[in-house]
Amino acid sequence: MPKTYDEINEKIKNGNAMVITAEEMIEFIADKGIKVAAEEIDIVTTGTFGPMCSSGAFLNFGQSDPPIKFEQLWLNNVQAYHGNAAVDCYIGCTKMSDIHPFEYGGGHVIEDLVSNKPIRLKGNSYTTDCYPLAEINTEITLSDINQAILCNPRNAYQRYICAVNSSDKTLFTYMGKLLPHFGNAHFAGVGSLNPLSNDPDYETIGIGTRIFLGGGIGYVIGEGTQHCPRNRMGTLFVKGNLKQMTPEFLRGVSYEKYGTSMLVGVGIPIPILNEGLAKKTAINDEEILTDVIDYGIPRRDRPVLKKISYKELKSGTIELKGKIIKCASLSSLSKSRKIAETLKEWIQKGKFFLNPPAETLPLENELKPMKQRNLSNVQKPYN
Repeated sequence: MPKTYDEINEKIKNGNAMVITAEEMIEFIADKGIKVAAEEIDIVTTGTFGPMCSSGAFLNFGQSDPPIKFEQLWLNNVQAYHGNAAVDCYIGCTKMSDIHPFEYGGGHVIEDLVSNKPIRLKGNSYTTDCYPLAEINTEITLSDINQAILCNPRNAYQRYICAVNSSDKTLFTYMGKLLPHFGNAHFAGVGSLNPLSNDPDYETIGIGTRIFLGGGIGYVIGEGTQHCPRNRMGTLFVKGNLKQMTPEFLRGVSYEKYGTSMLVGVGIPIPILNEGLAKKTAINDEEILTDVIDYGIPRRDRPVLKKISYKELKSGTIELKGKIIKCASLSSLSKSRKIAETLKEWIQKGKFFLNPPAETLPLENELKPMKQRNLSNVQKPYN
Protein backbone atom coordinates (compact mmCIF):
# COMPACT_ATOMS: atom_id res chain seq x y z
CA MET A 1 0.00 0.00 0.00
CA PRO A 2 1.42 3.45 -0.92
CA LYS A 3 2.63 5.71 1.89
CA THR A 4 2.30 9.45 2.33
CA TYR A 5 4.70 12.11 3.60
CA ASP A 6 2.43 12.72 6.58
CA GLU A 7 2.53 9.04 7.54
CA ILE A 8 6.32 8.91 7.28
CA ASN A 9 6.77 12.16 9.23
CA GLU A 10 4.48 10.80 11.97
CA LYS A 11 6.77 7.77 12.21
CA ILE A 12 9.79 10.07 12.47
CA LYS A 13 8.04 12.01 15.24
CA ASN A 14 7.27 8.79 17.12
CA GLY A 15 10.79 7.45 16.64
CA ASN A 16 9.81 4.36 14.66
CA ALA A 17 10.64 5.31 11.05
CA MET A 18 12.65 2.64 9.23
CA VAL A 19 15.62 4.42 7.64
CA ILE A 20 18.52 2.86 5.73
CA THR A 21 21.19 4.17 3.36
CA ALA A 22 21.13 3.62 -0.40
CA GLU A 23 23.92 1.03 -0.11
CA GLU A 24 21.97 -0.82 2.60
CA MET A 25 18.86 -0.75 0.40
CA ILE A 26 20.67 -2.73 -2.29
CA GLU A 27 21.42 -5.49 0.21
CA PHE A 28 17.93 -5.36 1.75
CA ILE A 29 16.17 -5.86 -1.59
CA ALA A 30 18.60 -8.58 -2.65
CA ASP A 31 17.67 -10.41 0.56
CA LYS A 32 13.93 -9.68 0.94
CA GLY A 33 12.68 -8.31 -2.37
CA ILE A 34 11.06 -5.10 -3.57
CA LYS A 35 7.57 -5.72 -2.15
CA VAL A 36 8.85 -6.23 1.40
CA ALA A 37 11.18 -3.26 1.07
CA ALA A 38 8.31 -1.00 -0.02
CA GLU A 39 6.31 -2.09 3.02
CA GLU A 40 9.06 -2.00 5.65
CA ILE A 41 11.44 0.79 4.56
CA ASP A 42 10.26 4.38 4.99
CA ILE A 43 13.29 6.40 3.89
CA VAL A 44 16.50 5.78 1.97
CA THR A 45 19.32 8.28 2.59
CA THR A 46 21.86 9.28 -0.05
CA GLY A 47 25.02 11.37 -0.11
CA THR A 48 27.69 12.85 -2.31
CA PHE A 49 30.81 14.91 -1.60
CA GLY A 50 32.92 16.36 -4.34
CA PRO A 51 33.91 19.49 -6.28
CA MET A 52 30.88 21.61 -7.20
CA CYS A 53 32.19 24.66 -9.06
CA SER A 54 28.84 26.40 -9.32
CA SER A 55 28.72 27.25 -5.61
CA GLY A 56 28.94 30.40 -3.54
CA ALA A 57 27.35 32.48 -0.79
CA PHE A 58 25.31 35.65 -0.37
CA LEU A 59 26.55 37.71 2.58
CA ASN A 60 25.14 40.76 4.35
CA PHE A 61 27.66 42.60 6.51
CA GLY A 62 25.40 45.20 8.12
CA GLN A 63 25.83 48.90 7.51
CA SER A 64 28.94 50.84 8.48
CA ASP A 65 29.02 54.24 10.19
CA PRO A 66 29.05 56.39 8.16
CA PRO A 67 27.25 54.20 5.57
CA ILE A 68 28.91 52.75 2.47
CA LYS A 69 27.53 51.42 -0.80
CA PHE A 70 30.09 48.94 -2.10
CA GLU A 71 31.25 49.37 -5.64
CA GLN A 72 34.04 46.80 -5.27
CA LEU A 73 34.94 44.55 -2.35
CA TRP A 74 37.36 41.79 -1.48
CA LEU A 75 37.31 39.03 1.13
CA ASN A 76 40.83 37.83 1.96
CA ASN A 77 41.90 39.41 -1.36
CA VAL A 78 39.25 37.45 -3.31
CA GLN A 79 36.94 39.79 -5.18
CA ALA A 80 33.26 39.33 -4.40
CA TYR A 81 30.42 40.41 -6.66
CA HIS A 82 28.54 43.54 -5.70
CA GLY A 83 25.54 44.36 -7.79
CA ASN A 84 23.01 44.03 -5.02
CA ALA A 85 21.98 46.29 -2.14
CA ALA A 86 24.59 48.46 -0.43
CA VAL A 87 26.34 45.91 1.80
CA ASP A 88 25.28 42.62 0.21
CA CYS A 89 27.62 40.54 -1.92
CA TYR A 90 28.00 37.15 -3.58
CA ILE A 91 31.29 35.29 -3.23
CA GLY A 92 31.78 32.57 -5.85
CA CYS A 93 33.96 29.54 -5.11
CA THR A 94 35.95 29.71 -8.37
CA LYS A 95 36.99 33.36 -8.03
CA MET A 96 40.72 33.36 -7.30
CA SER A 97 42.75 35.48 -4.93
CA ASP A 98 44.43 38.58 -6.35
CA ILE A 99 47.50 37.74 -4.26
CA HIS A 100 47.67 33.92 -4.43
CA PRO A 101 45.84 32.79 -7.59
CA PHE A 102 45.48 29.04 -8.13
CA GLU A 103 46.13 28.52 -4.39
CA TYR A 104 43.30 30.37 -2.66
CA GLY A 105 39.84 31.38 -3.84
CA GLY A 106 36.22 31.90 -2.95
CA GLY A 107 35.78 28.30 -1.82
CA HIS A 108 38.57 28.78 0.70
CA VAL A 109 36.95 32.01 1.94
CA ILE A 110 33.71 30.11 2.57
CA GLU A 111 35.59 27.30 4.34
CA ASP A 112 37.38 29.90 6.50
CA LEU A 113 34.04 31.53 7.32
CA VAL A 114 32.45 28.29 8.54
CA SER A 115 35.67 27.62 10.49
CA ASN A 116 34.97 31.00 12.17
CA LYS A 117 38.35 32.35 11.10
CA PRO A 118 38.73 36.13 10.73
CA ILE A 119 38.25 37.41 7.19
CA ARG A 120 39.73 40.65 5.88
CA LEU A 121 37.01 42.81 4.29
CA LYS A 122 38.15 45.61 2.00
CA GLY A 123 35.82 47.71 -0.09
CA ASN A 124 35.40 50.99 -1.90
CA SER A 125 32.54 53.19 -3.07
CA TYR A 126 31.90 56.01 -5.51
CA THR A 127 29.94 57.68 -2.62
CA THR A 128 26.51 59.28 -2.64
CA ASP A 129 24.70 61.66 -0.33
CA CYS A 130 23.24 58.75 1.63
CA TYR A 131 26.38 56.58 1.38
CA PRO A 132 29.27 59.01 2.00
CA LEU A 133 31.98 56.53 3.07
CA ALA A 134 34.52 55.94 0.28
CA GLU A 135 36.57 53.03 1.68
CA ILE A 136 36.49 50.39 4.36
CA ASN A 137 39.18 48.02 5.63
CA THR A 138 38.14 45.78 8.50
CA GLU A 139 38.03 42.20 9.79
CA ILE A 140 34.94 40.02 10.23
CA THR A 141 33.95 36.51 11.24
CA LEU A 142 30.87 34.51 10.34
CA SER A 143 29.22 35.45 13.65
CA ASP A 144 29.55 39.15 12.73
CA ILE A 145 27.56 38.73 9.52
CA ASN A 146 23.77 39.19 9.51
CA GLN A 147 22.95 36.66 6.79
CA ALA A 148 25.25 34.10 5.23
CA ILE A 149 23.36 32.04 2.67
CA LEU A 150 25.07 29.27 0.74
CA CYS A 151 23.44 29.48 -2.69
CA ASN A 152 24.67 26.99 -5.27
CA PRO A 153 23.18 27.14 -8.79
CA ARG A 154 24.50 23.72 -9.90
CA ASN A 155 25.22 20.88 -7.47
CA ALA A 156 24.90 17.09 -7.17
CA TYR A 157 25.14 15.97 -10.79
CA GLN A 158 23.14 12.79 -11.34
CA ARG A 159 26.25 11.29 -12.92
CA TYR A 160 29.43 12.76 -14.35
CA ILE A 161 31.84 11.89 -17.11
CA CYS A 162 35.19 10.11 -16.93
CA ALA A 163 38.00 12.25 -18.38
CA VAL A 164 41.10 11.00 -20.24
CA ASN A 165 43.74 12.63 -22.43
CA SER A 166 44.98 11.26 -25.77
CA SER A 167 47.25 14.21 -26.57
CA ASP A 168 51.02 14.47 -26.29
CA LYS A 169 50.98 16.91 -23.37
CA THR A 170 49.73 16.95 -19.78
CA LEU A 171 46.44 18.79 -19.39
CA PHE A 172 45.42 20.75 -16.29
CA THR A 173 41.63 20.76 -16.06
CA TYR A 174 38.66 20.93 -13.70
CA MET A 175 38.89 17.13 -13.81
CA GLY A 176 42.39 17.36 -12.40
CA LYS A 177 45.75 16.63 -13.99
CA LEU A 178 45.29 14.39 -17.04
CA LEU A 179 48.43 12.65 -18.23
CA PRO A 180 49.22 12.29 -21.96
CA HIS A 181 48.62 9.16 -24.05
CA PHE A 182 45.78 7.96 -21.77
CA GLY A 183 48.12 7.98 -18.79
CA ASN A 184 45.29 8.19 -16.25
CA ALA A 185 41.54 8.70 -15.90
CA HIS A 186 39.50 10.85 -13.51
CA PHE A 187 35.78 10.74 -12.76
CA ALA A 188 33.33 12.36 -10.33
CA GLY A 189 30.26 11.20 -8.46
CA VAL A 190 29.71 8.20 -6.20
CA GLY A 191 27.35 6.06 -8.26
CA SER A 192 24.73 4.22 -6.22
CA LEU A 193 24.91 6.74 -3.35
CA ASN A 194 24.31 9.77 -5.62
CA PRO A 195 21.02 11.45 -4.65
CA LEU A 196 19.57 11.87 -8.15
CA SER A 197 20.57 8.34 -9.15
CA ASN A 198 18.18 7.07 -6.48
CA ASP A 199 15.26 9.16 -7.75
CA PRO A 200 16.08 9.36 -11.45
CA ASP A 201 12.60 10.54 -12.44
CA TYR A 202 12.51 13.19 -9.70
CA GLU A 203 9.34 11.89 -8.07
CA THR A 204 10.31 13.19 -4.63
CA ILE A 205 12.94 15.86 -5.36
CA GLY A 206 12.00 19.41 -6.27
CA ILE A 207 11.33 22.90 -4.97
CA GLY A 208 11.23 22.81 -1.19
CA THR A 209 12.83 19.40 -0.65
CA ARG A 210 14.73 19.49 2.66
CA ILE A 211 18.29 18.18 2.35
CA PHE A 212 21.64 17.79 4.10
CA LEU A 213 23.85 20.60 2.81
CA GLY A 214 27.41 21.30 3.92
CA GLY A 215 26.84 19.77 7.36
CA GLY A 216 23.60 21.68 7.99
CA ILE A 217 20.05 21.67 6.70
CA GLY A 218 19.36 23.10 3.25
CA TYR A 219 16.70 23.07 0.56
CA VAL A 220 16.36 22.39 -3.13
CA ILE A 221 15.09 25.60 -4.75
CA GLY A 222 14.82 24.28 -8.30
CA GLU A 223 16.63 22.62 -11.15
CA GLY A 224 20.31 23.38 -11.40
CA THR A 225 21.94 25.03 -14.38
CA GLN A 226 22.74 22.61 -17.21
CA HIS A 227 20.04 20.28 -15.86
CA CYS A 228 19.75 17.63 -18.57
CA PRO A 229 17.45 14.76 -17.56
CA ARG A 230 17.41 13.34 -21.09
CA ASN A 231 21.04 12.30 -20.58
CA ARG A 232 20.54 11.30 -16.93
CA MET A 233 22.56 14.38 -15.96
CA GLY A 234 20.13 16.20 -13.72
CA THR A 235 21.44 18.91 -11.38
CA LEU A 236 20.13 20.82 -8.35
CA PHE A 237 19.90 24.47 -7.34
CA VAL A 238 20.29 24.47 -3.54
CA LYS A 239 20.55 26.88 -0.62
CA GLY A 240 21.12 26.78 3.11
CA ASN A 241 22.23 28.72 6.16
CA LEU A 242 26.03 28.88 6.14
CA LYS A 243 26.02 29.41 9.91
CA GLN A 244 24.80 25.81 10.39
CA MET A 245 27.52 24.29 8.23
CA THR A 246 30.95 22.83 8.98
CA PRO A 247 34.33 22.79 7.23
CA GLU A 248 34.16 18.98 7.20
CA PHE A 249 31.54 19.19 4.45
CA LEU A 250 32.49 22.53 2.83
CA ARG A 251 36.12 22.74 1.74
CA GLY A 252 38.01 25.02 -0.57
CA VAL A 253 40.09 23.17 -3.14
CA SER A 254 42.74 24.14 -5.69
CA TYR A 255 43.57 22.44 -8.97
CA GLU A 256 47.09 22.79 -10.33
CA LYS A 257 47.29 25.35 -13.17
CA TYR A 258 43.50 25.42 -13.41
CA GLY A 259 41.95 27.31 -10.51
CA THR A 260 39.88 26.98 -7.35
CA SER A 261 36.59 25.36 -6.43
CA MET A 262 34.81 23.96 -3.40
CA LEU A 263 34.03 20.45 -2.16
CA VAL A 264 30.37 20.34 -1.12
CA GLY A 265 28.47 17.68 0.80
CA VAL A 266 24.87 17.03 -0.28
CA GLY A 267 22.54 14.36 1.08
CA ILE A 268 18.88 13.79 0.19
CA PRO A 269 16.34 11.50 1.85
CA ILE A 270 14.19 9.52 -0.58
CA PRO A 271 10.79 8.58 0.93
CA ILE A 272 9.70 5.10 -0.13
CA LEU A 273 6.15 5.97 -1.14
CA ASN A 274 5.63 2.97 -3.40
CA GLU A 275 7.26 -0.13 -4.90
CA GLY A 276 8.58 1.86 -7.85
CA LEU A 277 10.69 4.07 -5.59
CA ALA A 278 11.85 1.05 -3.62
CA LYS A 279 13.15 -0.49 -6.84
CA LYS A 280 14.82 2.74 -7.98
CA THR A 281 16.67 3.20 -4.68
CA ALA A 282 18.21 -0.25 -5.07
CA ILE A 283 20.17 0.81 -8.16
CA ASN A 284 23.75 -0.47 -8.07
CA ASP A 285 27.02 0.78 -9.54
CA GLU A 286 26.91 -1.73 -12.38
CA GLU A 287 23.65 -0.21 -13.64
CA ILE A 288 24.87 3.41 -13.65
CA LEU A 289 26.73 4.17 -16.86
CA THR A 290 28.64 7.26 -17.90
CA ASP A 291 30.85 8.37 -20.79
CA VAL A 292 34.62 8.28 -21.17
CA ILE A 293 35.54 11.59 -22.81
CA ASP A 294 38.84 12.55 -24.44
CA TYR A 295 39.89 15.99 -23.18
CA GLY A 296 42.87 15.83 -25.53
CA ILE A 297 40.49 16.95 -28.29
CA PRO A 298 40.01 20.73 -27.92
CA ARG A 299 36.38 21.15 -28.87
CA ARG A 300 33.03 21.17 -27.13
CA ASP A 301 31.61 18.01 -28.71
CA ARG A 302 34.43 15.68 -27.78
CA PRO A 303 33.72 12.09 -28.86
CA VAL A 304 32.52 9.47 -26.38
CA LEU A 305 35.20 6.77 -26.37
CA LYS A 306 33.06 4.23 -24.51
CA LYS A 307 30.28 3.75 -21.99
CA ILE A 308 31.47 2.65 -18.58
CA SER A 309 29.86 1.66 -15.28
CA TYR A 310 30.58 3.16 -11.89
CA LYS A 311 31.46 -0.35 -10.77
CA GLU A 312 34.42 -0.36 -13.16
CA LEU A 313 35.32 3.25 -12.33
CA LYS A 314 35.44 2.49 -8.60
CA SER A 315 37.67 -0.54 -9.19
CA GLY A 316 40.70 1.74 -9.61
CA THR A 317 41.41 0.90 -13.26
CA ILE A 318 39.55 1.02 -16.55
CA GLU A 319 40.22 -0.64 -19.88
CA LEU A 320 40.43 1.67 -22.88
CA LYS A 321 41.70 0.85 -26.37
CA GLY A 322 43.31 -2.35 -25.07
CA LYS A 323 45.14 -0.48 -22.32
CA ILE A 324 44.63 -0.72 -18.55
CA ILE A 325 44.51 2.81 -17.13
CA LYS A 326 44.66 3.90 -13.50
CA CYS A 327 41.45 5.62 -12.52
CA ALA A 328 40.72 7.93 -9.56
CA SER A 329 37.68 9.82 -8.29
CA LEU A 330 37.46 13.53 -7.51
CA SER A 331 34.58 12.70 -5.16
CA SER A 332 34.99 11.10 -1.73
CA LEU A 333 33.10 7.84 -1.23
CA SER A 334 33.92 7.77 2.50
CA LYS A 335 32.55 11.30 3.04
CA SER A 336 29.49 10.47 0.94
CA ARG A 337 28.82 7.46 3.14
CA LYS A 338 29.22 9.62 6.23
CA ILE A 339 26.67 12.09 4.84
CA ALA A 340 24.14 9.32 4.20
CA GLU A 341 24.74 7.90 7.69
CA THR A 342 24.51 11.34 9.33
CA LEU A 343 21.23 12.09 7.57
CA LYS A 344 19.94 8.67 8.63
CA GLU A 345 20.86 9.44 12.25
CA TRP A 346 19.17 12.87 12.15
CA ILE A 347 15.94 11.27 10.95
CA GLN A 348 16.07 8.46 13.49
CA LYS A 349 16.53 11.01 16.29
CA GLY A 350 13.60 13.11 15.08
CA LYS A 351 15.81 16.06 14.10
CA PHE A 352 14.95 15.99 10.39
CA PHE A 353 11.54 15.73 8.73
CA LEU A 354 10.62 15.38 5.06
CA ASN A 355 9.12 18.06 2.83
CA PRO A 356 7.01 17.11 -0.18
CA PRO A 357 8.18 19.22 -3.14
CA ALA A 358 5.99 22.12 -4.16
CA GLU A 359 7.03 21.30 -7.71
CA THR A 360 9.22 18.47 -8.96
CA LEU A 361 12.18 18.93 -11.28
CA PRO A 362 11.53 19.13 -15.03
CA LEU A 363 12.05 15.98 -17.09
CA GLU A 364 12.28 17.46 -20.58
CA ASN A 365 15.07 20.05 -20.42
CA GLU A 366 17.32 20.34 -23.44
CA LEU A 367 20.96 21.35 -22.91
CA LYS A 368 21.88 23.72 -25.73
CA PRO A 369 25.39 24.96 -26.62
CA MET A 370 26.27 28.63 -26.65
CA LYS A 371 25.11 30.48 -29.75
CA GLN A 372 28.19 32.00 -31.36
CA ARG A 373 28.32 34.64 -34.09
CA ASN A 374 31.29 36.59 -35.39
CA LEU A 375 30.40 40.20 -34.57
CA SER A 376 33.79 41.73 -35.33
CA ASN A 377 32.42 43.53 -38.41
CA VAL A 378 29.00 44.38 -36.98
CA GLN A 379 28.57 48.09 -36.29
CA LYS A 380 25.40 47.87 -34.18
CA PRO A 381 26.11 49.07 -30.63
CA TYR A 382 25.38 46.75 -27.70
CA ASN A 383 24.37 48.60 -24.54
